[in-house]
Amino acid sequence: MSVTPTPADRFSFGLWTIGYTGADPFGGPTRSPMDTVHAVEKLAELGAHGLTFHDDDLFPFDSTEARRRTEIDRLKKALDDTGVVVPMVTTNLFSHPVFKDGGLTSNDRAVRRFALRKVLRNLDLAAELGARTFVMWGGREGAEYDSAKDVGQALERYREAVDLLGEYVTDQGYDLRFALEPKPNEPRGDILLPTLGHAIAFIDSLERPDLVGVNPEVGHEQMAGLNYAAGIAQALYHGKLFHLDLNGQRGIKYDQDLVFGHGDLHNAFALVDLLEHGGPGGVPAYDGPRHFDFKPSRTEDEAGVWDSVRANMANYLLLKERAEAFRADPEVQEALAAARVPELAVPTLADGEGYAALVSDRSAFEEFDAAEYLDGHGFGLVRLQQLATEHLMGARG
Repeated sequence: MSVTPTPADRFSFGLWTIGYTGADPFGGPTRSPMDTVHAVEKLAELGAHGLTFHDDDLFPFDSTEARRRTEIDRLKKALDDTGVVVPMVTTNLFSHPVFKDGGLTSNDRAVRRFALRKVLRNLDLAAELGARTFVMWGGREGAEYDSAKDVGQALERYREAVDLLGEYVTDQGYDLRFALEPKPNEPRGDILLPTLGHAIAFIDSLERPDLVGVNPEVGHEQMAGLNYAAGIAQALYHGKLFHLDLNGQRGIKYDQDLVFGHGDLHNAFALVDLLEHGGPGGVPAYDGPRHFDFKPSRTEDEAGVWDSVRANMANYLLLKERAEAFRADPEVQEALAAARVPELAVPTLADGEGYAALVSDRSAFEEFDAAEYLDGHGFGLVRLQQLATEHLMGARG
């Protein structure tokens, strides 16, 4: 399999990623701002499919309507010229000082109303550009102190906002779905909807839960010590994986936004295998964009930015190649069967069986010999993982 990407791979990049200037809390920019048209042209040249952006990535926060329209029209022409598409749009409710205590859940009601208007205007732009997904990351929706935020009321205001936005896209006839992006902390001490599970539970409280899913990010879940591939499997299981952000993270620390594959490589391998093939028991494969939300290291010049773009796409394709070989390996299939992985798809209860039949089945309890599991009935999971490791390292297939 070639590691040369094409638009058919559906790789997309955030304008804030390739346009990241390298500034961090301890130092200023190490690169100049990148022009949007140049970014689109270069992504097309490298084989990417899509460009995503926050409103403030495309035009400054305080832009006049004329400046805003100029930047939108420049983007649209570049998209038309290159064939690059905009699969997702999002709104920045975290950078400007007005959002210091959040946007949709700020303690200040006037700020909440302003934030809603900002999002509504950006929904119109998303529809104009043909985006299918609208991501909502509540980076400032949280607090540093327990007494500073009534969490129950904050969630009520969050629900109120998402319900209003769902009503708006429905009334406007926009073909848009919302994807909530969880994160446990940073920039706030604690952020609302900190993990994928919190977000899925919140969605059940909405008026239009069918319009809302999740946009989990590798680093955000791993910052909380969670298994990203397992979380993605749960999102697929619930039919809520509307979008995803790929990057690299090395342990429970700040959000590193490394190149995809430059963090937990084993988990990245398992993730690509899951996205491409689905899971046992009918968990479907993922059919959406493979979106990279990373930050080129501040050590790099512009050439290094494009090296990073190439690396993200190449690593995904290499892992996809390794996953194909892993699945096709007869020894792997044998090891999966020995580990009884396929057996998990078999219902524990027989067709039509209830608790009465289960209680009357002596083989299920009275005659079951649990003692045999001491020194017996090994699952061979170490062997299975070693086979995965050997495929990942290119030693097989």
